Amino acid sequence: MSESEFADRVALVTGSSRGIGAETVKLLADRGAKVVINYRSSETEAHAVAEEIRDAGGEALVAQADVRDEDAVERMVEGVLDQWGRIDVLVNNANMPFAVEPFESMSWDEFSSKLDAELKAAFTVSKAVLPHMVEQEYGRLVYVSSGAGESPTPGFIAHGTAKGGLDTFAKYIAQEYGPHGITANVVAPGLVETDATADRIDEVREHVASQTPMDRVAQPEDVAHAIAALSGKDAQFVTGTYTPVNGGSEME
Repeated sequence: MSESEFADRVALVTGSSRGIGAETVKLLADRGAKVVINYRSSETEAHAVAEEIRDAGGEALVAQADVRDEDAVERMVEGVLDQWGRIDVLVNNANMPFAVEPFESMSWDEFSSKLDAELKAAFTVSKAVLPHMVEQEYGRLVYVSSGAGESPTPGFIAHGTAKGGLDTFAKYIAQEYGPHGITANVVAPGLVETDATADRIDEVREHVASQTPMDRVAQPEDVAHAIAALSGKDAQFVTGTYTPVNGGSEME
């Protein structure tokens, strides 16, 4: 464990049993934060991440909750407060499944289910933690989006539109809660090599790397480092921003 700005801070990372979320909780814990590993169904993986953190000298709490379920989220947040008394960082990362197909063949139910799940999750977890952040006059919220929200990808219209809505949502949170010492920012990865992309990564890795100035596909830890940067004191006057994490494959 290393000494850091996150000492005495509590970070809740949704969907953190694997992938980007798991790397994020491990990094924040390594930098001194007490971390909450949230999962919906991957219980074994969540406890394995917690064990790894504890073995390294960190503090970790495992919390099951479907982040679209208001009651489950409230129970999770109350459990964290009972354990540690505060929540300083929220990373909205839980992955919501979506239909991959062109608009021509997509139904409204397929399209709207992704929008509803993505935005309800962000709304629900934000609604649960923000009153406590306001009370302590401190908070860092990071919403994990996608480059598909700004750069259309074939078949990703539901995903991209939902993430575009998430990007706008974060700006409104930043505007409303800034006076309380709370920041809200977006991290938008491009293609990341995780379990969620395992079914297509081999087909596109070489092509994506060739189009990326950094000459490789992103790894979960690349995104975790960007999240940590926006969650810490060095970003205290940074809010309402959109940060691509794509190695330069798309540039702002």
